[in-house]
Amino acid sequence: MTAEQKNKQGTPVPLYLRVKQSIIEKIHTAKWRANDRIPSESELVSQFQCSRMTANRALRELTAEGLLVRLQGVGTFVAEPKGQSALFEIHSIEAEIIARNHKYSCRIIKLEEIQASTSLASELNIPPETPVFHSIIIHMENDVPVQIEDRYVNALAAPDYLKQNFLAVTPHDYLSQVAPLTQGEHIVEAVEADERSAKLLQINAGASCLLITRRTWSQAFIVTSTKLLFPGNRYKLKGSFSS
Repeated sequence: MTAEQKNKQGTPVPLYLRVKQSIIEKIHTAKWRANDRIPSESELVSQFQCSRMTANRALRELTAEGLLVRLQGVGTFVAEPKGQSALFEIHSIEAEIIARNHKYSCRIIKLEEIQASTSLASELNIPPETPVFHSIIIHMENDVPVQIEDRYVNALAAPDYLKQNFLAVTPHDYLSQVAPLTQGEHIVEAVEADERSAKLLQINAGASCLLITRRTWSQAFIVTSTKLLFPGNRYKLKGSFSS
């Protein structure tokens, strides 16, 4: 057994794990890039002198871990890295996408003034039937939808909200200027995409999604009540905390 077949403690490394480690190394060193086709099970069997079951286990686990995508009858490919959004912090999705050297774009689905229902008025701590601004925007990364932003805005906190060109500036960036965030709250849920959301996100109805329901404050005002819907297979959320 060679040194490469043992871990740092000298314990033999299972063969399927060596296959995984070899694939991971090639991905992390960019020898294999996103969407590259990797060797087939048969090719891995020949390369590592292992059983088909061993090669299959390595590919299956890497697919479950999100590093590979397997297409029946086509092959196995390096997965596109998932976008990452802050869970406990609130950032501009445009800035996050640009930081990954990807292209940001958006589609405005709705931009309107409505009267607050009783439930919405309670969320924003305003009297019922008070004017409220409502926007629905699809945020896209490399032309692929990654988030539906369904936002209600307290008109008293941002009276010029509907006058903004949200193709040029995100609601987050505009509101950060006119009503700087002082407090926020999140509720995170796993949900299934309904037909309307699935169409907007270009996924199958019933697909797994992450939903963040968020309220933000600027001093005494509740500024927004927002639902952010992410396709579960395209995004992950990162949170950090300290004691």
